[in-house]
Amino acid sequence: MSHAGRKMLVAGCLAAALGLAGCGDGLDDLRAEIEQAKQRPGGRIAPLPEVKPYESHAYSQAGSRSPFMQSVAASDASGPRPDSKRSREYLEQFPLDTMRMVGTLRLGAANYGLVQTRDGLVHRVLPGNYLGQNDGKILSVAETRISLIEIVPDGLGGYIERPAALGMGE
Repeated sequence: MSHAGRKMLVAGCLAAALGLAGCGDGLDDLRAEIEQAKQRPGGRIAPLPEVKPYESHAYSQAGSRSPFMQSVAASDASGPRPDSKRSREYLEQFPLDTMRMVGTLRLGAANYGLVQTRDGLVHRVLPGNYLGQNDGKILSVAETRISLIEIVPDGLGGYIERPAALGMGE
């Protein structure tokens, strides 16, 4: 290598060394903050909570009836029951809360109730007809109300009678 090449190489190395010496790692502020934190007095650490020993419990009702099983004695065979042999009427396919009373109609001695179903059709009903999906038998038709009695499950394997009604505009 010539003398001029060596000078260039040395000059390049010197420039690189000076350039790297000017670069700091930029962590001086962080190091100073850490030193200040080390100088502060330490605080007390809260003690751990006391661990209480487990107390076992013996289940004393194992011989009793399970509250999750249906009671056989609860069903009452003498109570009301839906008539499974009766032919279903057209309006028994609709839930009672989807129908509404829209008026009455007097033809001769009969006072008909007018009931509108969800599809917009209006049907005539009389006492003795059935409405809704719970064996709802119509008891009376008044100017503003159709009264009926439904037979619904009581949750214990039997059935109960429940009064219901369709009011005008409901």
